[in-house]
Amino acid sequence: MGFIFSKSMSENMKNQQEFMLMNARLQLERQLMMQNEMRERQMALQIAWSREFLKYFGSFFGIAAISLTAGAIRRKKPAFLFPIIPLSFIFTYQYDLGYGTLLQRMKGEAENILETEKSKLQLPRGVITFENLEKARREQSKFFIDK
Repeated sequence: MGFIFSKSMSENMKNQQEFMLMNARLQLERQLMMQNEMRERQMALQIAWSREFLKYFGSFFGIAAISLTAGAIRRKKPAFLFPIIPLSFIFTYQYDLGYGTLLQRMKGEAENILETEKSKLQLPRGVITFENLEKARREQSKFFIDK
């Protein structure tokens, strides 16, 4: 009778462990999906901001380019055209970010860094561990207890 009871308990324990493992995996999958969703929303917001900024800056750039060109022609001084050069770089960058392939190029470069330059990504003092966090927490709590 005791053997049957312990066998049943053993099976229940095994089932409980499998359930807990499945539940932990499901929770991890949900967290990963949530993080990815947040990342996608932040990227979409960044692109939308860039497009909105481009509308305002494009208007400014157009007016400035026309005004500076007219001033250079009217006064016969080509120096009036020089401010157009840095403004055109800013305009081009914002256009590329909002409508071009800048994000894809950045993603490709990031993947390249992850694959070939792993040493540049290491944190000072290495990866944070539970032991390091506990040690810092204990030191901090001692600090606050002493005062």
